[in-house]
Amino acid sequence: MGIDNIWVFAQAADGAPTTGTLELLTKARSLGSNVSAFIAGDGTAEASALGDHGAAKVYATGDLGGVLPGVAVSSAMKTVIDGGDTPDLIMFPQSYEGRDVMSRLSVKLDRTVLTNSTEVSVDGDSVTVQTPIFGGAKLVNSTFTGEVPHLAAFRPKSFAAEAGAGAAGEVVSAPVPDLGSTGGATVTAVHVEETSGPKLDEAAVVVAGGRGIGEAEKFEMVENLAKLLKGAPGASRAIVDAGWVPYSYQVGQTGKVVKPTVYIAAGISGATQHMVGMKGAKNIIAINKDQEAPIFGIADLGIVGDVHKVLPQLIAALESR
Repeated sequence: MGIDNIWVFAQAADGAPTTGTLELLTKARSLGSNVSAFIAGDGTAEASALGDHGAAKVYATGDLGGVLPGVAVSSAMKTVIDGGDTPDLIMFPQSYEGRDVMSRLSVKLDRTVLTNSTEVSVDGDSVTVQTPIFGGAKLVNSTFTGEVPHLAAFRPKSFAAEAGAGAAGEVVSAPVPDLGSTGGATVTAVHVEETSGPKLDEAAVVVAGGRGIGEAEKFEMVENLAKLLKGAPGASRAIVDAGWVPYSYQVGQTGKVVKPTVYIAAGISGATQHMVGMKGAKNIIAINKDQEAPIFGIADLGIVGDVHKVLPQLIAALESR
């Protein structure tokens, strides 16, 4: 028999699938020939990109009317499965919404879940996922047992998104059933933080600052350098916890995972939890006055020096071009 029927919980923003969704679809189509996306909304605006990344079918719930996506989408998934289309594997993004849908579906289907994974492989009827533990120092392989569907969530940037699969996915209605009292909670407002330039988890260049920059006002150096390099500013957890920058800037195990072409770490010592979020960068440049800082252990280029002297000179050199 083997594993072939794979679903991906698809998220979208401004009428386009998220990068994380396209990453999961690309991986799914390498595992099986029958790939579907399951999305909240009518799915028509997203069908072309979803299809081009591997989704032959797009299950769409229609307008949720403000109902929490986790409640509505998991109920719609359960209805489709009860109707006879049972996937072997459902892949979710390791996001708030992805985990909410997955956890509710887990209860409805009485299936276990595996979360925070970075790899998945199929061998006949067997599905195995790989999960980093101890800050990425160890990798654990876990194989599902029991009935399908298997439910797994994956960290962003675990896979590369590649188009070229073909035509737009066929949109199929997957209406939300009567939710009863569980549908009582609704979304009344959505706050989207204003940003300029590329998104942190999608930027080709990331300039991140840590406690070594000294004070909140000095983070402007990081932002200026990122802007000059057409990149995105990032931060260590230490300065996020200190309130210097918003949580949306945080790179690391409890923040965003980034895999840019260039990652510049300014005044970051290199705690294991931070390096989990950025060690996949193609080129890592570390600037720190402590030559024993752990960040130098993974850096392609290390500069032992004061960030307050190095960054201004780099910024001046770029501005003079």
